[in-house]
Amino acid sequence: MKRLALSSALLLFLNGCASTSDLEETRRQLAQVNQQATNRIAAVETKLSNDKLLEMVSQVDSLKAEVAKLRGDVEVLNYNLQTTQKRQNDLYNDLDGRLGKLEGAPGKQDASQPAAQQQAAVAGDSQSAPDYDKALNLLRSRDFPRAINALSLFIQQNPQAPQAAEASYWLGVAHTALRQYDSAIDIHRRFVEQYPNSHFAPEALRNIGNCQRDLGQVDQAKATYRRLIKLYPKTDSAQKAKQALAKL
Repeated sequence: MKRLALSSALLLFLNGCASTSDLEETRRQLAQVNQQATNRIAAVETKLSNDKLLEMVSQVDSLKAEVAKLRGDVEVLNYNLQTTQKRQNDLYNDLDGRLGKLEGAPGKQDASQPAAQQQAAVAGDSQSAPDYDKALNLLRSRDFPRAINALSLFIQQNPQAPQAAEASYWLGVAHTALRQYDSAIDIHRRFVEQYPNSHFAPEALRNIGNCQRDLGQVDQAKATYRRLIKLYPKTDSAQKAKQALAKL
């Protein structure tokens, strides 16, 4: 009996040792698996971090390119704005100077009209002059939309009036002031054809060239300036045309 009890105790001890060894092996394997998993997770996180960093760098480069483009666009817009403002101020200064010469001279006769036609219009001049002066006053106050309406109405109602030719010229100027360049070119072109001897003809040609220049029609503008210089070489308009031609 004592021997049997001792054998049983020894068997139980050996079984316990085998179970402990298996448990240790299992723990070792789990630790290895955990380490491998940790390493893989770290590798994935590193890759994701690198990809995110590359994406951010790419986005920064794109933003820099967009900012550079926007800066370039702003510089171009500023230049165009300054150029437009200068040309607009030049137009206003010319307008004020031209209108200033008409102060105190309402109903002034245009040399482009035949004498007989001027005499025939004298009878109605006293009635038409106030309407013409009203249109000029609208120009002086730079109310160009109303000036266009007033001048168009005056020309329509008083086609034979001494001021009709001048009214046509000022109508083109008013359209120019509103940057309605195509209309201004058409009006001034017809004015030059109808009244080539008018003292406004050189300025009408110069205005055509200016409108063509502002429309980007450089070749046409050059041709117009050269025509002005050729037809009216001794005028102030021709000198200004030379200056504008040199800048194109």
